[in-house]
Amino acid sequence: MPHTPLYFFLSRRILKDKGNTFSRPIIHLSVCGIALGLVIMILAIGITSGYKKAIRDCVIAMGSHIRITHFDQNYSFEQIPINKSQSVVSLLLQHPDIIGVQNYATKVGVVKTADQVEGIVLKGVDNTFMGERFKQNMVEGSLLALSDTTVSDQIIISKRMSSKLQLRLGDKVQTYFVQDPPRARMFTVVGIYETGMTEYDERYALVDLRQIQKLNDWDSSMVSGIEVLIKDYSKIDEMGSYVHHHAGYDLKAETIKQIYPDIFDWLALFDTNVAILLIITTCVCLITIVSIFFIIILEQTYTIGILKSIGMRTNQVMRSFMLVAGQILMRGMLIGNALGLLLGYLQQHFHWVKLNPETYYVSAVPIHFNVCSILLLNVGVFVVCMLVLLVPAWIVGRKITPIEAIRFE
Repeated sequence: MPHTPLYFFLSRRILKDKGNTFSRPIIHLSVCGIALGLVIMILAIGITSGYKKAIRDCVIAMGSHIRITHFDQNYSFEQIPINKSQSVVSLLLQHPDIIGVQNYATKVGVVKTADQVEGIVLKGVDNTFMGERFKQNMVEGSLLALSDTTVSDQIIISKRMSSKLQLRLGDKVQTYFVQDPPRARMFTVVGIYETGMTEYDERYALVDLRQIQKLNDWDSSMVSGIEVLIKDYSKIDEMGSYVHHHAGYDLKAETIKQIYPDIFDWLALFDTNVAILLIITTCVCLITIVSIFFIIILEQTYTIGILKSIGMRTNQVMRSFMLVAGQILMRGMLIGNALGLLLGYLQQHFHWVKLNPETYYVSAVPIHFNVCSILLLNVGVFVVCMLVLLVPAWIVGRKITPIEAIRFE
């Protein structure tokens, strides 16, 4: 049978000793404190990751990861057209990290109802539009029914616009365009969407791209731009450079991070806030585990003296107490992980904690757990705490002598 090391046997006896009436409740409190710290850290990571993902998905659902437009294009809605049959398109469709490309065109207009007038930006899409990604934003109705033979007169408006203009599914929308000569179009509302993003919900509506082409007197090959969707958001900078490099000399490619810098700079601040929270919470866990370590040492000083007097080496004694602290830390971490993941799961599925979408862009606190992030968090907390414990363990181990320890009792 394998021989159990003495320091391992000793650590188990210390933890199971029912006679330690002083340290026993403190150990339980320490486990609860460490568990609470892990719950806070796990939820902080999950909420931050979920919130950033929710905002990114909203922006991408109305557009894409990368946008190709004319090189001289500014950020107005009246864009310089490009030919949709670019040589770069076939190259992009063959790239393994690209899901697909879709054409679009925009046109500024005015919607008029019986008692309301509202500015609007029509975004024209065609059969390349990946509607499955946009479905997550649909509140009522259906996507545009696009045909290869006829131009659709359907329109999808935002929930905010629907409320302002008192429009419902099936209603007719009269839209006017200020140009020479002025033009008007009648659309039928077939869908209502909501992203929570004011940038989109106050302005954009989806229509057939051919409507925009007719209004602008473009031929069927002209579009405002080409949108590129990729598989992995973490590669957006790399893929943005790739697309820009292979686009024509008169084209430019911009990522959503470049198009909406304010939104993504704001999201980047979340990482700083979470890092500060993780550092503070880790420090609390450190104080907790170091405190219980000293309490156990103080309570077991007489035992340490006896063990040293019968020949047990200092490093073996301190290894026993390191194992005790490590097991207390592991208990707290396991409980904290279980509670944190459970609370996150419940919030994901039941949306108990609500938010005001007018302020936070989402109606409930979003949660997204990344397995690697959770594992790294746990490994990091455990390693840092155990490394910090080496210092007091070494100091105490050197200072306590058998004679002083026995006298201490």
